[in-house]
Amino acid sequence: MARPNPSRQPRLFPLPFYLVLASILSACDAGSETGQDGPAAGPGITVIHGGLIHTVDVNHPVASAMAFDETGLILAVGDSDSLLSEFPAAERLDLAGRTVIPGLIDSHGHLHNLAESLTRAQLAGTTSVEDVLERLAAHEARLGESDWLLGRGWDQNDWPVREFPTRADLDARFPDRPVWLRRIDGHAAWANSAALAMVDRDLSGDWQIEGGMIHRDAGGNPTGIFIDKAMALVEQIVPPTPDAVLMDAIDLAIDQMLSLGLTGVHDPGIDREAFGRFQRKLEAGLLHTRIYAMTGGAGATLDWACARGPYADPTGHLFLRATKLYDDGALGSRGAALLADYSDDPGNLGLLFFEADVLQSQIERVLDCGFQAAVHAIGDRANREVLDALEAGIAAHPDNPGRHRVEHAQVLSAEDLGRFAELGVIAAMQPTHATSDMYWAEDRLGPERVRFAYAWRSLLDDGARLAFGSDFPVEAVDPRLGLHAAVSRRDLEGWPEGGWYPEESVTRTEALRGFTLDAAWAGFMEDLVGSLAPGKRADFVILDRDLMTIPVEEIPEMRILETWLDGRRRFPD
Repeated sequence: MARPNPSRQPRLFPLPFYLVLASILSACDAGSETGQDGPAAGPGITVIHGGLIHTVDVNHPVASAMAFDETGLILAVGDSDSLLSEFPAAERLDLAGRTVIPGLIDSHGHLHNLAESLTRAQLAGTTSVEDVLERLAAHEARLGESDWLLGRGWDQNDWPVREFPTRADLDARFPDRPVWLRRIDGHAAWANSAALAMVDRDLSGDWQIEGGMIHRDAGGNPTGIFIDKAMALVEQIVPPTPDAVLMDAIDLAIDQMLSLGLTGVHDPGIDREAFGRFQRKLEAGLLHTRIYAMTGGAGATLDWACARGPYADPTGHLFLRATKLYDDGALGSRGAALLADYSDDPGNLGLLFFEADVLQSQIERVLDCGFQAAVHAIGDRANREVLDALEAGIAAHPDNPGRHRVEHAQVLSAEDLGRFAELGVIAAMQPTHATSDMYWAEDRLGPERVRFAYAWRSLLDDGARLAFGSDFPVEAVDPRLGLHAAVSRRDLEGWPEGGWYPEESVTRTEALRGFTLDAAWAGFMEDLVGSLAPGKRADFVILDRDLMTIPVEEIPEMRILETWLDGRRRFPD
């Protein structure tokens, strides 16, 4: 079967902010399909009953009813007749045969970045340079005269010619307005000449930034493509998005999450200002999700957080007790650090952001603060270096908090697979990365090395714990796509038949755990959420069909009828 053009695949991406708002308002007008007119009404107890509840609780995996009080505390889980008899005066919500699962948790989703992206040109799913230019022109019509034209989401691997574009492509349409466009993975960016002219450094020559790359032509002049740490040369002069705009966009991003069944997210790599916005939402009673935040890098934000110590809001809606570090780039932009050359680019080993001793000192710093370490590693060389550093750091800090994580763990060597379980390191992985990358990943890695990429089954069989997420806005926010990818390893058109390296797929139960209880465990929240059991919070999702029994191709089509957080319906609201 011929490999399809990925640009034709029906991938779903964040909508522009005004369309997100319109869809949310439309859903609110439609009302609930289960007969509830609003959030849990009045004081007392609510019993949902008459449905199929997948609790993700090994002691009671399936139920038909659940009772919770006005604070959102689950009181009992069991069968409908028993709970209706036990709580005769309770508010009743008849599920009418529908399915309930715990609130879904994205263990690696950039909520603050998603909010910011909603204020910029949406370039995900573009099929060519011309398509990008048309979207930029439409977005430019809403800008002021002196505004930069900012966007995110382009991916040259989805275009007919899979080569990086150049500043000349942008200059022809936008000769005067500065343009800065992040690639979909956030590890590369594309600038025009007007933007480069504002950089206070001569970009020509043959010099490079450690951990980054400036693409240059034969004359040594920048082409407009910047990889990883080289992006900072331009990023530092991009005007910031106004605070008020970001605060509004955070609301829209959270509403989008709730509409897709997500009640929690681990936001990796934020700065102090982003955390402050989350705190302000919390103080205003508007943080309608659970955020497990991670400071980004070993710099000023970590120093600030370390001085305060681990933070946990008493309501269980905001946490800060982890730091995300970075060791390499991304596979799509050939920045992932490999043990051997890229198969499609001989001589290129990718980019390590730091020497091994620098990464080691950063991990030591995180553990000294009593924080969880979460390290970005995509290539097999980076993963080995991170595992080595974590092993040494754990041994040197016997009182460390544990549950350290490798974010992505995308390409592994056979020798390193078993080390995750041995060290108790979590593999925080994103199933849709496999189904987005499968069209070209083997070109990058070759047929032997690709067998140890996106290796969910192998890691689980070795005893490792997986925490699933999406990496939004790199991928779509929608966790249904992640569940589908995890169990099928196929795209939405069913390609390839039988799945891409299907031996690495997981069961539906394992996939659901990865987006619920195991994600909660990765954030030290398993006693609070992740499964539906007495004593936990009533975070749950009502679906129109049973995730465990429908044909696999229907998983992305499941309708999210309602999303509840702390025993209150937040979607539709």
